[in-house]
Amino acid sequence: MSAPQWLPAWDRAEGTERVRDLFARTFHDDSDLGPVPGTPDGVWSAPGRVNLIGEHTDYNAGLCLPTALPHRTFVALERRDDDVVRIASAQTDEPWTARLADVHPGAVHGWAAYVAGVAWALREAGYAVGGFDAVIDSCVPFGASLSSSAAIECAFAAALSDVFSLGLTDDDAGRTALVDAARRAENEIAGAPTGGLDQSAAMLCDEGQALLLDFRPGLAPADFAQHVPFDLAAVGLTLLVVDSRAPHQLVDGQYADRRASCETAANYLGVQDLREIAPADLDAALDRLAEYDVQDSLRRRVRHVVTETARTAELVDLVRGGLGTGGVPDEAVVARVGELMNASHASLRDDYDVTVRETDLAVEASIAAGAIGARMTGGGFGGSTIALVRVADVERVAEEVAAAFAAQGLTAPAFLLGPPSAAAGRDA
Repeated sequence: MSAPQWLPAWDRAEGTERVRDLFARTFHDDSDLGPVPGTPDGVWSAPGRVNLIGEHTDYNAGLCLPTALPHRTFVALERRDDDVVRIASAQTDEPWTARLADVHPGAVHGWAAYVAGVAWALREAGYAVGGFDAVIDSCVPFGASLSSSAAIECAFAAALSDVFSLGLTDDDAGRTALVDAARRAENEIAGAPTGGLDQSAAMLCDEGQALLLDFRPGLAPADFAQHVPFDLAAVGLTLLVVDSRAPHQLVDGQYADRRASCETAANYLGVQDLREIAPADLDAALDRLAEYDVQDSLRRRVRHVVTETARTAELVDLVRGGLGTGGVPDEAVVARVGELMNASHASLRDDYDVTVRETDLAVEASIAAGAIGARMTGGGFGGSTIALVRVADVERVAEEVAAAFAAQGLTAPAFLLGPPSAAAGRDA
């Protein structure tokens, strides 16, 4: 049996050194990008994320419960006195240059959209943001449904706030404004119709905490985002993340199709969003949709959203009540958390149709190997799964998942650990 492939997180010092070195190598007299005086104004980073539960509920005004990963995207950035943006990434050989005046929806494609889009969105919101030179390096796996794009956006959002003295990283209200700018960058410049979960996690999460997000319109920042203690290590538990290596993209139309289905169902039901359908009223809502002779898939989308929000609320109550004390887990509570995770995955597979062979196998193999619960995380159509496991079982669960993939002739998955970690901010 081959050993599982682990993807370690960089510590802040390593990430900082990487981008400082890349900045020096990229911007010098012999560079294709031309000379840049001085050194970067600083280094900033933002995390990837996993979602414990609450999938495809953000754009339905529902509840989500993400945590930040220790895996981060690092940015070294220097302010310019004009509106030129010059950026390079350790993950590509093609640097990108443009003027901010030329950035608008439809004008920027590829990875640069996540960077230039944030500057564009801040300017659209009335903030005085100018040009900059910057480089990126990251240990957040790309295409793994772990929010690598939001990590880029939020690292740059924090950097631009600091170097242009916007003061938006100082409190939750300012960070919420940066969340909105990052979301607009993804929606309007990159063209991915996400609901804001990923950017909120990257900008608002905290170490040792899960983040309860309530996407009902009009909530104050304190009501929109609430920290929930989630110290798994204290009771001998951890989150095992499995990158299934099935490619994941949000700009291929499937994500937009699910969102449009929910909007259509809400119109049929006469509500602004599906959050307005209480669990007790679900059967009646499904019967009403049947009277309209809609496709069964539309009814299944509604069932997922309503039941997923209810599962999220229950899991939050369990976590707030404590998973254990004195290093001893409350087995009944932990078991129920696992059941909710399993039920979430089944709903995503059967009602929302967003899982794939690889993510289903990762969940099934994790549970068979002794995981307490497991589910797909992120938008789906590939990407990653998470499993709640005992620390003592991590290696064995990873080995058995890898063996299950090998037995079916699939590309070997990769593994990482996901203790709840810190939000975007300045590192140097």
